Amino acid sequence: MGVPIVQVDAFANRPFGGNPAAVCVLGEPRDEAWMQNVAREMNLAETAFLHPENDGYRLRWFTPASEVALCGHATLASAHVLWEDGHLPSSSQARFHTQSGLLTADRRGEWIDLDFPATPPTQAPAPPGLAAALRVGPGWVGRSKFDYVVELDSEDAVRGLKPDLLALERVDARGVIVTSRATTSGYDFVSRFFAPRVGVPEDPVTGSAHCTLTPFWSERLGRTEMTAYQASPRGGVVRVKLVGDRVILGGQAVTVLRGELV
Repeated sequence: MGVPIVQVDAFANRPFGGNPAAVCVLGEPRDEAWMQNVAREMNLAETAFLHPENDGYRLRWFTPASEVALCGHATLASAHVLWEDGHLPSSSQARFHTQSGLLTADRRGEWIDLDFPATPPTQAPAPPGLAAALRVGPGWVGRSKFDYVVELDSEDAVRGLKPDLLALERVDARGVIVTSRATTSGYDFVSRFFAPRVGVPEDPVTGSAHCTLTPFWSERLGRTEMTAYQASPRGGVVRVKLVGDRVILGGQAVTVLRGELV
C-alpha cells in the first residue's frame, strides 16, 4: 500500500483559490529526508505530515526547501482532511503537537477556527536592501518572531507591489509581510507575504503571518475581531480574533486532489 496524499485549497470556499497544501496522514513517524523529498516533489508552499500522538497528532510542515516552525494554511488543510476522511468525528476538536506548541482546530459550520500563538511585531530598523528589494519606500517597519512587517500607505500600493525576489531572498528573515488598511468594502486590512528565502516566492494566503498582523492591526484599529484579505493572485479571506496572547484564525477549505505516494 502506498501513502495517501490529499491536496487541499485552504482559506478558500472554492477550488483553485486560497493556498494549496498537501496533507499526508501517516500511521507512524517518517524520517525528515523522506518528508523533505515529498515536499519538494509536491512543490507547494507547504506539505503537512501528521501521525497520531498522545491525545492528538504530531504535525510538521515542509516547504520545498526546508521545515518551518509554524504554518496556518497547512494546519487548516490538515484539520479539514482529518474530518473529511473520517480520522476524527466532525464534532471533535483536532489537536496538533507542533514546534510552536499545541495548536487546535474546531469546526464552525462551513468555517474552521484555528487557535494559534500571537507573534506581535516590534518596530525595528529596516534591514539593508529591504526597501530596494520591495521597490517602494516603506512606512512603519517591524520584526516579529519569524518575519519582517512593512506597512504601506494604501491598499493599492500593496496590491501593485512587484518586488525583486532575488534581492528579497538576501533579507535575513523567514519572510516579509507587506500590509495596509483596506479600502475594499468588507475587509479591515490587506496583506501579501513573500518568503523566497524558504522556497516560497509569494505565498497565496499565510495563516502564520496573520498571527503577527492580528495584534498589529488590533492596536491600530482598536478592534479585536477583523476580516483580512491576502491580496495575492489567488487571494484568500481570513477571519481573525485576538484573545490575549492567542489568535483565532478562521478559514474555509476545499479538497481538490487525492493521490497515493507509491
